[in-house]
Amino acid sequence: MSALYSRMTVLGCGLIGSSLLRAARRADLATELVAYDLSPSVRTRVSELNLVNRVEATLEAAVAGADLVIIATPPAAIGVTAEAIAPNLAPGATLTDVGSAKQAVLEAFSAAVPVSVFAIPGHPIAGTEQSGPDAGFADLFVGRWAILCPLDRPDAAYGEATERLAEFWRRLGSQVETMDARHHDLVLAVTSHLPHLIAYNIVGTAADLEEVTESEVMKFSAGGFRDFTRIAASDPIMWRDVFLLNKDAVLEILARFTEDLQALSRAIRWGEGDKLEALFTRTRALRKGIVEAGQESAEPNFGRNRQP
Repeated sequence: MSALYSRMTVLGCGLIGSSLLRAARRADLATELVAYDLSPSVRTRVSELNLVNRVEATLEAAVAGADLVIIATPPAAIGVTAEAIAPNLAPGATLTDVGSAKQAVLEAFSAAVPVSVFAIPGHPIAGTEQSGPDAGFADLFVGRWAILCPLDRPDAAYGEATERLAEFWRRLGSQVETMDARHHDLVLAVTSHLPHLIAYNIVGTAADLEEVTESEVMKFSAGGFRDFTRIAASDPIMWRDVFLLNKDAVLEILARFTEDLQALSRAIRWGEGDKLEALFTRTRALRKGIVEAGQESAEPNFGRNRQP
C-alpha cells in the first residue's frame, strides 16, 4: 500500500505526537517524517528514539514542503501555532490537529490559514495519563475513534483532502466520524471533559479531608477511587486548556450534572431505594452497551504490552 503523504510533520512530540510518528512509520503512511517541539530536550529525545527522518529546531523549517502538518501541542497553543506557520505552509497541504476542543480550533484555522491550505480540525479519542515522547506507542489509535470537524468549504478539493485524512486515520486502525465542531464539543464535554473534572475534584477532596490521612487514602483505595486517581494524573496543562477552551459546553453539562446529583442526594437522604436502583440499572445498561460496542476503556493497560 502506497504512502498517503510525501512529507508528514508533527508539531509537538508528547504522547499523541510521538504515537502518531510511531504509528505512521509502522503503517508507511508518509515517505518522510519530520518533527518539531518547543523543548530542546524533547527534540533531542525524539532523535535518540529514531522516530523521524529529521528533527527541526524551528517551526518554519519543520513545515516547509510538508503536505501533512499535524499540530499536537497543548490545546491553548494550537491557534497560536497555526498563525505562526500559516505563511510557510505549502499550497495544497493539509493542516490538522489533535486537540479535544474543536470549535476554538475551527475558528483559529479559519482566521489564520490561507484557503490554499486544507485546514481540517481533528481529534483522536485516545490517550493515557502518561506524557512525553517516551510514553507514545504505535497501537494507541487502534480501535479508537478519530473525529474530523471540517470547515464549511464546498469545493471538491477540500472534500478530497478530508477523505484522504480520514483514510490516514483508518490506516492507523481508527474508526472515523465527521462531526460539527460545536456538537463535538458538547459530546466530549459529556464523555471526557466532565469525567476528568469530577476525577480531579474527588481526588482533591480526598486530599483535603482532615479526618482521613494521605496514607489511609493510598492504603485503602478501592478500585473506583484508583480509577479516579489514574484519570486525575493526566497532563494538568492540557486539561487546563481543555476546560478553558470548551468552557461553554462544560458549564452546560456541569449544570445538568449538578441538578442530577442533587436529585440523587435527595433520594439517599429520604431512603428512596427504588430511585437509586432505577438509576443504577440504567447506568449499568449503558456500560454494557459501551462494552458491546467495543469501546470499553483500555487505558489502564495501555503500554504494558505495547509495540514501541
